[in-house]
Amino acid sequence: MKKILITGITGYIGGSIAKKLQDKNYTVIGLVRNETHAKELASAGIETIIGSIHNEALLRAAIEKSDAIIHNADSADDAYAVDSIINALEGTGKTFIFTSGSAILGGKENGEKSDFIFTEDIPLTPRLEMASRVLINDCVLRSAQKNIRSIVIVPTMVYGTGLGIKKDSIQIPALTQFSKEKGFGVYFGKGENIWSNIHIEDLADLYVLALENAKAGSLYYAENGSSNIRNIAETISTKYGLQPAQSLSVQEAVDRFSPAGGYFGFASNSLCNADKAKKELGWAPQYHSIEDFI
Repeated sequence: MKKILITGITGYIGGSIAKKLQDKNYTVIGLVRNETHAKELASAGIETIIGSIHNEALLRAAIEKSDAIIHNADSADDAYAVDSIINALEGTGKTFIFTSGSAILGGKENGEKSDFIFTEDIPLTPRLEMASRVLINDCVLRSAQKNIRSIVIVPTMVYGTGLGIKKDSIQIPALTQFSKEKGFGVYFGKGENIWSNIHIEDLADLYVLALENAKAGSLYYAENGSSNIRNIAETISTKYGLQPAQSLSVQEAVDRFSPAGGYFGFASNSLCNADKAKKELGWAPQYHSIEDFI
């Protein structure tokens, strides 16, 4: 494989994967929405195709000229794009790496602690709000039966500075900004809910290893450490010189971050184990502490 098509390449994860692939002398092609992004990526030596992920003819042509596709563009909830990609890949034997997200593990615990650790061989019975994401993951994995080398990667809370155009992740910057506005580190309910986490460079390394070594139909959780939301809020207070961390209601999280962000991104547990990736792919993440990067 030499030519790798990446959707969401101007995003935090997609841009970081692109840089890691370039460092290993892959040719990276980015599907982007406009000429401005195309110019930004061209300066980094990345080929681009301008258009929408929902233009099936364009997507099929892009896949035909590529050896593999890594799909990051709003991917966890977009069944239409996934179906188009699978249709274009069917029978080709090409690689399809799909980016999911570990909110699928959440139980809507409203800030209460659950220390149950998921592994990839534990069947999921997701809440209604996350059921479609699990169905999409399963569809991608089953596409291995159609002669597609399909792989699903499930990142946890990602932190660190991105290697591409977008430098910031979602959860920590959002919580930090809200905390600055309030004047204190913010958590919701008891804030005892736990999220596994992973540094962006370690995550991007995992994608490269999966591209090169994973078997068709494989799913990998991506984590290397964990922290509860209250501890993260207390770290934000310390690092930014704010008042001691304080609890807000889960409703305030929903009002600020949307229902998905409030209930699942900041008030649910998302705790998993990544031993499978370490054993099967030789993945050796280097970063262990999310607090060091706040």
